[in-house]
Amino acid sequence: MRSGHIGRLALVATGAMLLTGACAKAPGLAGVSAQAATTASASGTPEVTATTPTPVPTPSRTPSHQEAVRPKGEDPVRVPPPKVSSYSYVFPVRGCRISYQRKLLVLPKTTIWAAKGCPFVAPVSGVVDEVNGRNKWRPSTDAGQDREGRFVTIVGDDGVRYLGGHLDTIADGIKPGTRVSAGQTLGTIGKSGNARDAGTNLYFAISWKTGSQYWWVRRGMVNPWNYLDAWLSGNPTLSPRDDTFALRARVGETPKCAVQCKSKKKPQSAKTPTPEPSDAPTAVIQTTAPSRG
Repeated sequence: MRSGHIGRLALVATGAMLLTGACAKAPGLAGVSAQAATTASASGTPEVTATTPTPVPTPSRTPSHQEAVRPKGEDPVRVPPPKVSSYSYVFPVRGCRISYQRKLLVLPKTTIWAAKGCPFVAPVSGVVDEVNGRNKWRPSTDAGQDREGRFVTIVGDDGVRYLGGHLDTIADGIKPGTRVSAGQTLGTIGKSGNARDAGTNLYFAISWKTGSQYWWVRRGMVNPWNYLDAWLSGNPTLSPRDDTFALRARVGETPKCAVQCKSKKKPQSAKTPTPEPSDAPTAVIQTTAPSRG
């Protein structure tokens, strides 16, 4: 009797289990068991079937974009500055602190400010053309041909004439026809001529050779500051030759005076100035014929 009761209980339990399994949600058709998408490995870690890249070590710092794309270059090749002419030039004042104007004021020339006694040197090798060792300028007349006071001009091997005026002294041995080298001292800076009431300076001008009667050409025809900039900053071959002779071809060798041409009329009451000592060098001397370029 008892064993039959136990059997009935077992049948009831089995039926309850079948009913529960039928009501549970299955991934496949009803009543059909489905296998899970993944099966845990024995270690409990899911099995990975995708291929993963090899880990890349993290650098100590993230490189910039330029560092990432720019290849390492070789050491730069040092190239000498371009040689724009066969002539070699130097700045016309040596061994002194200087400043100068880079714009046209009255004439195509520049004023190079420097201390008294600083050397005025030949900007290029050439031949001395004119020497004026006597300061004849007087404010009462302000004669154009006397405004630069003591001066020296040379005609360079490039055919260009260079003027240094307002000098205090002329160097020994400097006279017309003397051969000079670039950097050779021609005189010392002062304030002769109409620089008398100004600071000491060098009147520097570029032109072409003419007779001394055409003094206005000597006073400056070509703007000099671009050449001075080059000679001072390390380009010793920048030459004014082409600009100088191109201008001479346009205006002629002896153009008419156009700026500061007339002298003042001498006042009736003005006294004759006391002449300088007789041992002063002769005023403008010229011995060579004008260059034809």
